This record gives sequence, C-alpha cells and structure tokens, in this order.
Amino acid sequence: MTLTRRLWLLGALVPTLTTLAALVIAGRLFRYDLERSLDRALLAQAAVESVSLFDGPGQKVHLHMAVSPLEEQVRPFAPRGYLYGPDGELVMRYPPLPEGARPQARVVPGEPGAEPVLSTRTDRSGGRWREVLVNVRSPHGERYALRLSASLGQVDGSVGTYYRMAFSLAAVTGLLLLVVQTLQARRLARRLDAMTGHLGQLREGNFSHAPAEDQGSDEIGELRAVLAEATQRLRGAREAQERLIADAAHELRTPLSLMRTTMDLALRREREPEELRASLRDARREVDRLAVLAENLLDLAAVGRGAWDRKKGDLSEVLTQAVEGARAEAERRGLLIRLDAPGPAEARFDAGGLRQAVDNLLSNALKFSPDGGELRVRLSREADRYRVSVADDGPGIPPAEREAVFAPFHRLVDTASGKPGSGLGLAIVREVAARHGGRAYVADVPAGQGAEVVIELPVAPGTEG
Repeated sequence: MTLTRRLWLLGALVPTLTTLAALVIAGRLFRYDLERSLDRALLAQAAVESVSLFDGPGQKVHLHMAVSPLEEQVRPFAPRGYLYGPDGELVMRYPPLPEGARPQARVVPGEPGAEPVLSTRTDRSGGRWREVLVNVRSPHGERYALRLSASLGQVDGSVGTYYRMAFSLAAVTGLLLLVVQTLQARRLARRLDAMTGHLGQLREGNFSHAPAEDQGSDEIGELRAVLAEATQRLRGAREAQERLIADAAHELRTPLSLMRTTMDLALRREREPEELRASLRDARREVDRLAVLAENLLDLAAVGRGAWDRKKGDLSEVLTQAVEGARAEAERRGLLIRLDAPGPAEARFDAGGLRQAVDNLLSNALKFSPDGGELRVRLSREADRYRVSVADDGPGIPPAEREAVFAPFHRLVDTASGKPGSGLGLAIVREVAARHGGRAYVADVPAGQGAEVVIELPVAPGTEG
C-alpha cells in the first residue's frame, strides 16, 4: 500500500467512518432522550387532567385543555385528549371530532389506581404517536379511561434535522481530511523519495553528495540528519581507504624499486662472489622491510575489522607485560623504563589488541629516545576513564603534527630519516582506542621535553564494534 493510500485510509476514511458511527449512536441517544422527555410531559399532563376531570359545575366531566385561555396557542403541539366512559364509549375528545368523522374504537376503563400504560401507535398515514392511558374513578364511583396522545413527528423532525446537520458536517470534515492527508502524503512522499534516491546513490558507491535539504524537524528530518552524517562518514572512510591504498603503494614501491635496481646491477655483468653476496644482503634488507610493512598493514586491517574478544581483566597486568617485553631493548640501549600502575584497574577490553597498542607506543618511545634516557609508563583513572600514557625524552612532537602523526604512513619530517618503521604504529593505536570506545592523542608537553602519547579507555565496556 502506498503512503498516499495509507494516509487516506488512516487519516481520512477511518476517522470519518468513526465519526459517522459516533454520530449515529449519539442520534439514537438523542431520540431516546426526546422520547423520554415526551413521556414525562404526557405523564405530567395526565396527572393534572386526571385529578381535575370532575371539578366543573355539578361535577360535570370535562377536559381542561379545551377551556384553557391558551388553547389557540398550544393547539399545534398540545397532546390530543380522549375520555372514555364506563361503557368504553368516547365521551369527550380534544380537539373535537370534525363533522361527520367516526369515533375511534372503544376503550373499556380498567381498575383505577393501576400504573399508567405508555405505548407507541402508528396511524394510517404512517404517523407515529406516543400515548398514555390512565384509569380514573369519578366521585360517584364510575370508571373512566383518559388517553393522551402526542405526535412523535416533532421528535422525528428534530432527530432528522440533527442527522442532516451532523452528516453534512461529517462529510465536510471528511473531505477536508482527505485534502489535508493528500497534501501531507505528497509532501512526505517527496521527502522520502529524496532519501530513497540518495540511498540508491550510496548503493552505487557515490558518497560525494549529501542528502537533499529537509527543513522538517520531525522524525523524517532526524532520519535525514542521520543519513547525512552516515554519508559523511562513508565519504571519509572512502577517502581514508583511498589514501591508505595510495600510501601503501608508495611505501611498497620504494623497497621494490631498490631490490630491482640491485638485481639489475648484479645481472648487468659478471660479478665476484663477494659483490653478489653484498647485492643479496641489500635485497634481503628490503625484503625484511617489505615483511614489516606487510605485517603492519595486516595488523591495521585486523584492527579495523574489529575481531574483538572483550573480557574483564586488569589493565595493570597488560602494561606490566608490555613493559617487561620492552625492557631487554631498553637495557641494551641504556634506557630506563618506569611503570606507575598503583593498583588493579579492572575493565573489559581485548587483551591482544590493547597489548599491541601499548607495544607500539613503547616501540615509538624507544625509537626516538636518546641513549641513557628514560621512558615513563603511567596508568591512572580520571572519572569514568582509564588513562594510559607513555612519555619519553626524545625530540618531541610539534603541536602542528600532533593530530597528523596518527594518520597511516605519516612520519615527522625532522625525525623520519634514519629511523626504521612503517608509519602505521600510531594509526593502529588510535584504531584500537576507538574500537574500545576511547581515544588516543598526544598530550601537551613543553617543547624540548620529549613526547607523551595517551590512550583513554572507558571504565564501562566500549560501544564501538
């Protein structure tokens, strides 16, 4: 079912039908109330007439409606009165019978004091009448029957007028609802069509354009904002992927070119065994460089895929193991590693991924620290986060580079020369932190006092996949 038809059904047809059903029920209640009011009026009139039928001169029987000074004014809507004698014959009628008219059937009076009888009668012309029959005893002990009859035509007319007005208003309201829902459906359809078209572009891999502008502040507007954010992230991920591929190709090209050049020179003419061994040693160094680069690329890809096994553990143990693993290289260069982890730090984390991130921080610190320097590894808690920091006494990281160093293959210009590495270590660190719901950053350290890189992890489990 299309959106327009659904809105027609739920926004116009169903409310209109519900309103009509409510109006019909209200009309029935309205008729019932009018008829009960008419019954009460008939009973009141019968009560008045029954006690005053014989208060005329000489206790002669009479109907007060016929002698009322307002008789002309009330005749159009006053009830008809019939008085029947002890033999059931009609004694008196209001208004009087026309000349030549035959009296109605006989009504034999019942036992005086019985409950009044209310009934509905339909005449030959189809008119409906509401009647009340009361049995009365005269001062001489004779029985009389008093019947008052009021037309239900006024009730039917009032109810008919109500239905005409109510159904007319319901029809107008239903038409207005239909128009409003049609306009609303077209507006919603345009907004949804715009997002559907944008999703089609995303399916084709086109992340260059944001969704069409939407001024609405409802759920569809919120959906458009989420879609725009997702598109931006996909575009950023695509650009990052393209940059990573380009940088990886560049990094791979350099050792491959050196290997090819070395082999070409070795094959150009006959070489002595020692020269060939030197060429092979050069090629082997480049192979080792390629192996390290490939391993780091695989590590980065594994981190990005998020194959995590988060379990409850102690961060202090991970830091202690990482420091012990780096201590041999530190001692070889005369470096001192200090670990400040005052007590257990329980959290849920992937031990392998976090250990790799800390190892990368220690590797960078060892790489750029001068011989005889000091590395400081510290674990602390701040509010709802754990803070793992690794500081060294190296040349430091300029403020302008503190964000760029986390990009894949990025190396500092003044420290890259002569320092082995693939430029992927800090990229892996940031990815590990992000996948745990935390962050990685370079702390603000005064120039000339080394560098400090920080990983922040939430105490509660991370929300990232």
